[in-house]
Amino acid sequence: MTSFEPKELSTGKLHSYLLCAVAPRPIAFASTIDKEGNPNLSPFSFFNVFSANPPIMIFSPARRVRDNTTKHTLENVLETKEVVINVVNFDMVHQMSLSSTEYPENINEFEKAGLQMQKSDMVKPFRVAESPIQIECKVNEVISLGHEGGAGNLVICEVVKMHIDDEVLDENGHIVQETLDLVARAGGSYYSRAKNGFFEIPKPLSTLGIGVDSMPEHIKNSMILTGNDLGMLGNVESLPSEESVREFVASVSERYPNISEATHREKHKLAHNYLSFGDVESAWKILLS
Repeated sequence: MTSFEPKELSTGKLHSYLLCAVAPRPIAFASTIDKEGNPNLSPFSFFNVFSANPPIMIFSPARRVRDNTTKHTLENVLETKEVVINVVNFDMVHQMSLSSTEYPENINEFEKAGLQMQKSDMVKPFRVAESPIQIECKVNEVISLGHEGGAGNLVICEVVKMHIDDEVLDENGHIVQETLDLVARAGGSYYSRAKNGFFEIPKPLSTLGIGVDSMPEHIKNSMILTGNDLGMLGNVESLPSEESVREFVASVSERYPNISEATHREKHKLAHNYLSFGDVESAWKILLS
């Protein structure tokens, strides 16, 4: 058995070991605003519930390991003392992942991820309309655990209102876990699904994905493409070139002879099929053909 003391490892190596060892972890999809009212949305897996009376949840936006900078979420909760914690189910996991991309300050991750902002009742940050459970919180305290890269910041949140989608409740008002279909975080690019166990999602690009807001209207408003589909499509750095689209169309001409003349709906169905296998590049080429 390999053994070591934390001080013997780099922070990055220790961070990786901890995330792989302590898994799966629930995800707090935290919605905040800054003092000017600009919304921010970001997921955190250093998260759990710690008390029912009073109802307390804690999540931790850690200082970045690579450069010791802090996240917008931490800066916002320190300024405004409010947050909405949205749960993440399988239907929105790719959009959640896309939102974790480190977009510049004042960029709206709701728009980038193609998620709807829903006004809260008792706090200023918006709820994620697609989330089946949304929890409005006041921030009681923020406890810094250190000042170096990788140090956590415990955001102690008191629940002031919960919103639960009726579709995840049974006739007695109890949450049905299978219907809720939550996902959890593990190490690397792995996640866990309540129904099926571990599955994998490629990490968001270190460069910026184009985001759902940059897509043509017929794609953003598609009746075929799902939220997860849009999240996958939005996580590309750039769109395929016209030449590569032409080459792709020529390569599949025997299988799809009329693809260039197909309707948006027909292309969306075909792209959805490619996305179900994780082939984002081909899906984009079909949509742009």
